[in-house]
Amino acid sequence: MYAVVKTGGKQYRVSKDDKIMVEAIKAEAGSIVYLDNVMLLDNDGNLTVGTPTIQGAIVSAEVIKKARGPKLIIFRRKRRKNHRRIRGHRQDLTLLKILDISPEGKPKAPANKKTKVDVAGKVKPQKIADKKPVAKKPVAKKTVAKKTTAKKTTAKKTTTKK
Repeated sequence: MYAVVKTGGKQYRVSKDDKIMVEAIKAEAGSIVYLDNVMLLDNDGNLTVGTPTIQGAIVSAEVIKKARGPKLIIFRRKRRKNHRRIRGHRQDLTLLKILDISPEGKPKAPANKKTKVDVAGKVKPQKIADKKPVAKKPVAKKTVAKKTTAKKTTAKKTTTKK
């Protein structure tokens, strides 16, 4: 069984226990993410093609680690103009291990992994974009009274004529 999933603008052919490097995903190492953009699904010879995606199909994967890609050098120049610009780039990446491919949308959760479970005991698929940023509490500023100092007066110099 294999599937073609789309994440980070790219498509990956995955099967169970595969490890793939994808663009950065907002999830911690050891957590489980669910990829629901399944474009194609092969279930033991039964091929299903999505239009553009297959409704209900989910691929569950475990985040192994976060990494960065190799450094790329971008060099631009214009001839006869003495114009040169150099920039570097390193892409943020996430290493995923595919745990399960589910055509019905019922992901199997491993017993030893921490996942979100709802009240009825069913595993909740956690989407990556559902996380809300935590607002910081405003901090009260302490006011410090300014100390005033008396100005020193200088004595005028008197000159005597001879």
